[in-house]
Amino acid sequence: MSRLSRGTLAFFAALIAMTVSFRATNNMIGTTVPLVAKYELGFSAAEVGTLSAVYMLSNLIVNFFVNPRLSPQKAYKLFIVSSWANVLLLPVFYLADAITLWLASLVSGLVNALLVPVLMTYASSAPDKERALNLYSTALSLSLILGPLYETVLLTRFDYSEVFLFFVPVALVLAILSPRVRVVSQAPHGNKVSRRAHLSNPGLISAILAITTYNVPFAAITTFSAILAQERFHVNSFVAYSVYLPFFLASFLTRLFMTLRPFEDLRRPLVVSIVITAVSLVGQTLAPNYAVFLAFYFLLGIPHGSVFPMATVLIARASSVEERLALNSYFMAYNNFLFIVVPPVAGLLSDFIGLSEAFASLVIVVIAFSLPLAKYMRMPFFTSASERRRG
Repeated sequence: MSRLSRGTLAFFAALIAMTVSFRATNNMIGTTVPLVAKYELGFSAAEVGTLSAVYMLSNLIVNFFVNPRLSPQKAYKLFIVSSWANVLLLPVFYLADAITLWLASLVSGLVNALLVPVLMTYASSAPDKERALNLYSTALSLSLILGPLYETVLLTRFDYSEVFLFFVPVALVLAILSPRVRVVSQAPHGNKVSRRAHLSNPGLISAILAITTYNVPFAAITTFSAILAQERFHVNSFVAYSVYLPFFLASFLTRLFMTLRPFEDLRRPLVVSIVITAVSLVGQTLAPNYAVFLAFYFLLGIPHGSVFPMATVLIARASSVEERLALNSYFMAYNNFLFIVVPPVAGLLSDFIGLSEAFASLVIVVIAFSLPLAKYMRMPFFTSASERRRG
């Protein structure tokens, strides 16, 4: 094995370890804090929803207003500090009362927002950046399998609040490896570019249009799918939660395939992903039984696996290395915005037309954002990795 090959392998191993450590911990916090709030601290449903919104809103603020203005050197230092803060917050969540839980959630949102864009930028600094970005997305999916599995085992013996302590070793992996992202700090200083220039970057616009065709449905899916399964098919809560198994399995397999065989021309796989999304959203509404319903959720997992990594590749192809940290931050801020806005809107819509029909109506959003995306598909960075800017 050549020296370059060994270095690339070490890079990929560190990327997987840091990503799984971060996302498994982050997902656990996002799913367990509401359970602690409701079942251990007696929060109302409205308070639980507001608590989750505080977390997402703090993410959005940091990603939109703070991260794009940071120099690579400051972003690197804050990444290390935040990775250790992420570890220290877990015992705080364990000890939290009804007041400190709000503060811990706010700080956790701020901390996590300082981690994600740097990890994405680190992945795009690899010699084979598109494979690395696909691998980063694959590791995200893997963490959504391993993390919940680990927590499920823990919950057979421990309370919700005690779970936080058992994720300390998981979070430590990121903290210990965090100095490895030093390459991000060595990028040219690009945050003097205006926000208007960043937001008009065609790669960022393409990525936002692409991710909207999927993350609008996905934000609704993560919030309401288990509820929909129980209401329509009258299955118990355990069986209803199983709707996510084929979904995340398909997502993981799709991202693994894209890591092994990265797409050069992104137009066809993106169009196929959008079509699968639209067909599956309508199909789940018409599903005659739970088995067919699960089959459509497996199909929905394919674009969940494909669209996000393709969006990150679009940003990498259409940007120089000094722009990438800011562009990744704006991209994540937009995703935060979707996950704040879509669930309450979908819930309100379901009160009027029903939950299945509300899901099907999201096809309108998918089509609406795919039309302007078609215009950007004519740009060279969609068709060839060699057309991207240097870096």
